[in-house]
Amino acid sequence: MSNLPVKRKLTEKQENFLENVIETKGNLKLSAELAGYKGNHYQVIQSLKQELVDLASDVLAKEAPTAAFKLVDVLTTDKPMPQANVKVQAAQTILDRVGLGKKERLDVNHNVQGGIFILPEKETIDITDYSTVSTGEQNG
Repeated sequence: MSNLPVKRKLTEKQENFLENVIETKGNLKLSAELAGYKGNHYQVIQSLKQELVDLASDVLAKEAPTAAFKLVDVLTTDKPMPQANVKVQAAQTILDRVGLGKKERLDVNHNVQGGIFILPEKETIDITDYSTVSTGEQNG
């Protein structure tokens, strides 16, 4: 049985495919063949698209601590580190994708000039007598 978090009922073949994706490090064609799918594996990928996205997210989350420690290693080491820039960029990308990267904040401050305009109280007008309203006469 699979240890993968599964939201819908999958066939044994589909579960094997997802497990093989992990074992083959993302080789979808080989994973499909190992799970017993013959020929074109495109339909398997389409039917398991959400599970594959969830799996990729889990892989990145699993590697987030390694990425964080790699950033600290690059920062604190005095020794030369080959391809340090590439490793830092890869670590930052992983951390960004799992939600631990830079967060952009939007400053929503609005300066209003002129203050509040207050209207006078409304008066009710009785317009039942059209002759007095149209001539401008008032009932006394």
